[in-house]
Amino acid sequence: MKKLLKLSLLLAAALAMVVLAGCGGGEKKAAKNDAPLKVGVTPGPHAEVMDEVKKIAEKNGLKIQVIEFSDYVTPNSALADGEIDVNSFQHQPYLDNVVKDRGYKLVSVAKTMIFPIGIYSKKIKDIKDVGDNAVITLPNDPTNGGRALVLLEKVGLIKLKEGLGIKATPADIVENRKNLKIIESEAAQIPRTLDDVTIAAINCNYAMSAGLVPAKDALAREDSNSPYANILVTRENMKDDPRIAQLIKAYHSPEIKKFVDEHFGGSAFPTW
Repeated sequence: MKKLLKLSLLLAAALAMVVLAGCGGGEKKAAKNDAPLKVGVTPGPHAEVMDEVKKIAEKNGLKIQVIEFSDYVTPNSALADGEIDVNSFQHQPYLDNVVKDRGYKLVSVAKTMIFPIGIYSKKIKDIKDVGDNAVITLPNDPTNGGRALVLLEKVGLIKLKEGLGIKATPADIVENRKNLKIIESEAAQIPRTLDDVTIAAINCNYAMSAGLVPAKDALAREDSNSPYANILVTRENMKDDPRIAQLIKAYHSPEIKKFVDEHFGGSAFPTW
């Protein structure tokens, strides 16, 4: 009898531990869902918009911590390593290239805005004034460098091998009648080269951070039909987190669309 009583007590204790463990797991999950969502952005437009998104999200119960990165590489590595939960700075072709090269388990969960890449200059006022032996700065990352080359081809400065699109590199230029000299540089640093080159292809967010107004200062730029819409990106194992859905709802709100239209004055285009 005593042995049976002892066995019953042990079974009851084990059952209690299982129940408590189950409750503890539920509490941990709830705490995770209540934790601030860490969102990585690049300085300028992406940060400015996310600050507005944060205000709307927090009114609806979602806490957001906005973290700025000064380059295009770190936001994805930080996301893959779990240092942040979401990032907002890149378009789909850029993400695809990073995932292919580095094997990150990252996915796009929503489109945000189009930030057209543009050609800028402090030395000429019209793209037609680009002369022989002009020096050009382009982004050195594969997709944005390709976008810049496609834009240069569109305005008649070069010709590329057919069918490459944004996969083109300077080595794929098949016609360069003006003997243009191309310098590749990190995208964030290109605005600083404007004093030294004839023209520079600058991503919209970095142009705006440098005090340029793309809608009026660009000699040429992609239009609102550009396929390079920026996206919200998270890890594959986080895509169904309820906080992600709340973030998307706040970003795609009428208030943010109005902010983008008014604040950027046609320099950026909402995609929703």
